[in-house]
Amino acid sequence: MEQNKQYWLLLAVAILASFYISLGMIPLFDLDEGAFSEATREMLKSGNYITTYLNGELRFDKPILIYWFQAMSVSVFGLNEFALRLPSAIAASVWAVVIYVFTNKHFDLKTAFLATIFMVLSVQVSIVGKAAIADALLNLWIAVSMLAMYQYFSTRQKSMLMLAFAAIALGTLTKGPVAILVPLASSLFYAAIKKELKFWLSSVLNPYGLLVFLLIAAPWYVLEYMDQGQKFIDGFLLKHNISRFEGAMEGHTGSFLYYLPVLIFGLLPFTGVFIKAISLAKHWLKDDLKLYLIIWFVFVLVFFSFSSTKLPHYIIYGYTPVFILMALAAEQIKHSWTVLLFPLLALVFLYFVPDILLMYGDNVRDNYSRSLIPAVPAAFGAGYKWIMAVSSVLVVILMLVKMKRRYQYPFVGLVVIIAVNLGLMPAVAELQQVPVKQAALYAAEHQLKINMYKLNTPSFNVYSESLVSKTKPVAGDVVLTKKIYLDRFDNPQILFQKNGIVLFKVID
Repeated sequence: MEQNKQYWLLLAVAILASFYISLGMIPLFDLDEGAFSEATREMLKSGNYITTYLNGELRFDKPILIYWFQAMSVSVFGLNEFALRLPSAIAASVWAVVIYVFTNKHFDLKTAFLATIFMVLSVQVSIVGKAAIADALLNLWIAVSMLAMYQYFSTRQKSMLMLAFAAIALGTLTKGPVAILVPLASSLFYAAIKKELKFWLSSVLNPYGLLVFLLIAAPWYVLEYMDQGQKFIDGFLLKHNISRFEGAMEGHTGSFLYYLPVLIFGLLPFTGVFIKAISLAKHWLKDDLKLYLIIWFVFVLVFFSFSSTKLPHYIIYGYTPVFILMALAAEQIKHSWTVLLFPLLALVFLYFVPDILLMYGDNVRDNYSRSLIPAVPAAFGAGYKWIMAVSSVLVVILMLVKMKRRYQYPFVGLVVIIAVNLGLMPAVAELQQVPVKQAALYAAEHQLKINMYKLNTPSFNVYSESLVSKTKPVAGDVVLTKKIYLDRFDNPQILFQKNGIVLFKVID
């Protein structure tokens, strides 16, 4: 009982450090955070809680649930970063509890603790788990549906099947068909291997389960179709779902091995544990639950590796089983350095990032990114360097001090996550997003109507609390653009300028 309290205390600290400590500290990041947040702002302003708009135009990228949660949060806490990110942080926290409860039920307390620590303190989950986007919420529903599905397979408990259908429905309201695809396809492969296809088919066609799904998911889809008709079918189903697999959208493409580096960096500081788990996978195939977890991860990895549109956060749909398998592998690691080498190298690299950018900045191909290089010393200042240096020293100390591995993991994780959340992310935001926010606040203060030229930063709309036009600038327009385009205008009257962002008035 005492150990259980210790585990919960460490988990509470980890959750606060990973998902909450920096919720309102840094501006919204464009493109995704800005787009979700602006759509929520426009929803609240218009009072239309069925159809989402972005800068006054229809937005069919995602279904409605995350916007509803963000709208509720903003209604309570006001229009700010904390309120817009809070629903994701809560979803990630519940996701962590789900992993803990399931793993404790099927394994033991120590494995549950480690699996949850790996989830909460992995870099990629920490970033996504507090971002004002739909993915933390979606991953909660995928985890619940997949774990409930296994529980039903192993116990035939009907309530677990109903829970799986409900979670799939909520996932479908969060991000669409992917919430159906992952649990259905993964469980199908598992049932095929276990020679239970007939049982699987009767399960997915269970009339009560289908009724639960329809009662939860169908109303919004019906109302949205009634409101927008074929535009909804073309924009949501065809463009933002089927087309993502068939062709790369918005330049988000990559090779078949795209997710290999994502896994290596995304699972930091526990990449070494992941590699150990991979090496043990072949020994786990005869165990039903471990087989189920492996199939779940492999399906996500293979499916999205074949998908034409690739984004780093897609692989997170398969992270829940990875964290559980990593927890099973963790105690079999003999030497601490094999685990701690990855976070140490990562922190040392982060320490030298500003120096690398200054040294090789002229080789950056993108003109806008190259224009930001002179601002690197100010953004990645002495405070940033101190955080990375101290964090590196702490990891070395943890490498040398003798302690139980189960406690070494959370302490290392906390060091790295605090360095990322209080060092790296604020520095990147200072370089990239602070200028956008300051320009927006300037525009709002002076009640300026803005024409956004060759720039797509919806967070500007959020902070200025207004829509922008996107037409060819003419005399008298106040224009927000990148500094690299400033020479296209004669005698521009500069109103605001920082890093690569400029706000100016077009003069005759």
